[in-house]
Amino acid sequence: MNPIKVMVVDDSVVVRKIVTDVLSEDPGIEVVGTAVNGKAAVSKLELLKPDLITMDIEMPEMNGIEAVRAIRGLRSRVPIIMFSTLTERGATATLDALSAGANDYVTKPANVGSVAQSMESVRQQLIPKIKALLGRPVGYQRGAAPPPPPPKPAAPRTGPGKKPAVLVIGSSTGGPEALARVIPALPANLPVPILLVQHMPPVFTRQFAQRLDRLSALRVVEAVDGTPLMPGTVHLAPGDHHLVVRANARAALSTSLNQNPPENFCRPAVDPLFRSAVAAYDGAVLGVVLTGMGSDGRNGCGEIRNAGGTVVVQDQSTSVVWGMPGAVQQAGYADEVLPLDRIAEAIQRHLSGAAVLNSATTMAVGGRR
Repeated sequence: MNPIKVMVVDDSVVVRKIVTDVLSEDPGIEVVGTAVNGKAAVSKLELLKPDLITMDIEMPEMNGIEAVRAIRGLRSRVPIIMFSTLTERGATATLDALSAGANDYVTKPANVGSVAQSMESVRQQLIPKIKALLGRPVGYQRGAAPPPPPPKPAAPRTGPGKKPAVLVIGSSTGGPEALARVIPALPANLPVPILLVQHMPPVFTRQFAQRLDRLSALRVVEAVDGTPLMPGTVHLAPGDHHLVVRANARAALSTSLNQNPPENFCRPAVDPLFRSAVAAYDGAVLGVVLTGMGSDGRNGCGEIRNAGGTVVVQDQSTSVVWGMPGAVQQAGYADEVLPLDRIAEAIQRHLSGAAVLNSATTMAVGGRR
């Protein structure tokens, strides 16, 4: 298997060198060229034919958002990872870039004391995302990648399914744009509360909740501690906090935030939310897992199904990275595997009670490879 060809786009010579040096250390990656701004990147696209582009946002002549639009205007589907800052302005620009067609982002090292620390920050964030977007194992060097395990049908149920009383959703890489299609497609009168984990840092989650709220008939908020759970409101986990469901002495249910250790290398993580929903709602849970790298949500989906709930995941062909939903399916926990444009319909169908599953359920698979 050939190394992944990457073009690095940044107006800072220091950043270009750091990123180039870090990527060149990995035998599975080859930096085929650099560009000082978006205009230069677009002009080099046909010559270099990169497999992936890393793209700064703030650049002269043509910034990163404009460059993403120009590249997508050429009908190029080359994956693009944005370099962002952990600021309000950086979050807004990053979400704009994702809306324009960028696939993912990493945050620039901030307040680090040395080039070595900057390089390590880039190494830990960027290389796994590059390999995930190109379908390479994170440990991939050169040589053949192992074949993926065969998909599993949903495990047989031991009892009747339960009509969902809550909707919980987890997503990561590619999630912002997937959610921007799913959440606005749901009606304002959805009969259950919705809790959502999207792997994002602080600042980004507040901006993302506001953006989803503007697009949706549902009310979308960044979750705060102690909010009663009511139908028609989407609670988005804030960056660096796990979001869980809490029951008080009167059995009233509300949001709860904590900074317990990361799970699956993430905080917020999907599994704590899914586990807490199973406990609080006695298994009457509809779990949805959308595009994302890693396996966060797999164990939580197992608990949902074991308790009589239902699990729907996005299919491989429409996922930016089929890590999280693929892990759920490989484990046999997915009741349905559907393309993105059918997820909202499936949610409404399950919440209406028309799709309460029994032991004879079969898995609908869309776009499986």
